[in-house]
Amino acid sequence: MTTIEDRHRPMEALSDADWQGRIEEIGEEAGYFEPLGASHCALFSDAGPVLLVTFETRAQIRRRNEDHLPSGFTLAQAEGHSSLTLIADRETWFRDPAVYAYFDRLVDEAFFADFDRVVFYGSGPCGYAAAAFSVAAPGAIVIAAQPQATLEARLAGWDDRFRFMRRTSFTDRYGFAPDMIDGAEAAYILYDPHVALDAMHAALYARPNVMLLPCPHAGRAVERMFVEMGILEELLRSACAGSFDAARFWRLYRARRDTPRYLRTLLARLAEADRPYLEALACRTMVTRINGPRFRARLSQLEEELEAREISLPPMRAEPREG
Repeated sequence: MTTIEDRHRPMEALSDADWQGRIEEIGEEAGYFEPLGASHCALFSDAGPVLLVTFETRAQIRRRNEDHLPSGFTLAQAEGHSSLTLIADRETWFRDPAVYAYFDRLVDEAFFADFDRVVFYGSGPCGYAAAAFSVAAPGAIVIAAQPQATLEARLAGWDDRFRFMRRTSFTDRYGFAPDMIDGAEAAYILYDPHVALDAMHAALYARPNVMLLPCPHAGRAVERMFVEMGILEELLRSACAGSFDAARFWRLYRARRDTPRYLRTLLARLAEADRPYLEALACRTMVTRINGPRFRARLSQLEEELEAREISLPPMRAEPREG
């Protein structure tokens, strides 16, 4: 537990141990806080008939959020929803018997049946967990950004990014995430198709109730791209409202046109493919939309290169903006 002095210190000034103590106090006030073994915990806030279940890591929470509070908790609180946040000390994929036992208990208590709508969300290893544990809440909506399907060597030995997880079992309880979403009302898998390993994992999720949503040029950190686009909260907000679908996502994803990270990724891939004409067209559009000095300098360089090859760009025209 935190001391009286700690309660008056900003969250960013707290050590990890004191931060967890503050989270525990928040849980006791809002619903409950429960440690799950040595590396995980659950924070529940009871506020309404819609439940947002998110999987997050401590580092992710403390690095990304100014208030150092879990994203799911903050969003649900603002919307008057209940929230259940599973927090891991590190990237564990939530492969822990204590976490399995916790979800087993929620099933036995018919916990999820108390809510009108349940939404599971996570990204990367947390996206895997969102899909895997959604089996505990049949009829839930699952949204997972670039989730792994499994790290079991027999099925995904081609993914060599997470060697430190090689000895972790993905064949016991809640193991193969694509099988765990069969009971979901709908699952949405978000990934960049140009990141080959993420696309391969996404392909393993193909099911009748699954919508694969490729996000070209979102890069290797899809969730971070969504945060910079300013669409992550709206994505989850619409899912909790029951209005999220593929059409809604594509409308939100239009924000990429004004997001520097996305535009840099797009230009880098065109440059890597040695497509100067397309890169110049894209760069000129970016100059029109956001007028970034780096884009303008690159455009000048490309125009010189194309002129030397006697290749002309079409006349400039104003870029229509979304109303």
